[in-house]
Amino acid sequence: MFFHPMDFLIIIAFLLSLWAQFRVKGTFNSWSEVRARSGLTGYEAARRMLDRNGLHDVPIEPVQGRLTDHYDPIHRVVRLSEPVYYEHSISAISVACHEVGHAIQHAHSYPMLTLRHRMFPLVRFASGIAPFLLIAGFLFHAMNLVGVGIIFFSAAVAFQLVTLPVEFNASSRARDIMISEGFIAQDEEHGVAKVLNAAALTYVAAALISLLELIKYIMIFTQNRE
Repeated sequence: MFFHPMDFLIIIAFLLSLWAQFRVKGTFNSWSEVRARSGLTGYEAARRMLDRNGLHDVPIEPVQGRLTDHYDPIHRVVRLSEPVYYEHSISAISVACHEVGHAIQHAHSYPMLTLRHRMFPLVRFASGIAPFLLIAGFLFHAMNLVGVGIIFFSAAVAFQLVTLPVEFNASSRARDIMISEGFIAQDEEHGVAKVLNAAALTYVAAALISLLELIKYIMIFTQNRE
């Protein structure tokens, strides 16, 4: 129960996740020092991107914190952390436009985003109960309970896997529009790529950890059933 050969890979994935989080903060801070030649703030870039895609009714709100940026699909609001909202940097514009990418996905009913939204209520319930089912199943050697826990945990893993194309697509939309609309110059694109790729890596690492854990549980379940 407490050790499995898969744990070695999980530890490596966990270290990758820590490195990814460190990298995204470092990359964001580094490119926060580089002012975009367009002179746009994160808010201005986001507002222009929304308006040019016909999303005039989607508001943008500043929120406290750092890297707390997100798009709220329920209230249809883009929320930007204060450093992103007010600053003129490559980092600010990149993050702001990425979040607007999600708003555009929502408006166009991007299939993977729609699937993610539909999965969320089930995943919220499943991710809350799965750990208790797995722990109880292993403690009492109740493999049927472990099997149910695996099913619930699988839903949470599927949600993370679906999140990956959603995030990559939002970044792709942002980069294309930022260049075509002149929010950034051609030679500033590499800075945008560094910021967005660093953020994407955190999602990849998180999904990898969950997938490896799921494989571990399935292997234990299968071995005990045999």
